[in-house]
Amino acid sequence: MLSAVQIRIARTLLHWEQRDLAEASKVPLGVIKRIESVPKQLRAQGRTADVIRQTFKKHGVTFGDEDYPSVTLLRGGH
Repeated sequence: MLSAVQIRIARTLLHWEQRDLAEASKVPLGVIKRIESVPKQLRAQGRTADVIRQTFKKHGVTFGDEDYPSVTLLRGGH
């Protein structure tokens, strides 16, 4: 499961603001802000979380699993 903290870390690795993630994922900025408002749980529908995860993957960021909740940048991003 993707957490709000992982999303913020992934954005940091890519030097993205919330608006950058919103533009890249086509998820409205207000939704991104709401998702990140709770530190430990992801406040998003499964489809939204999948879109965000795929957007980061496209830009070289991978996430660990529940047992190892890591965030890794595989390449230089954009």
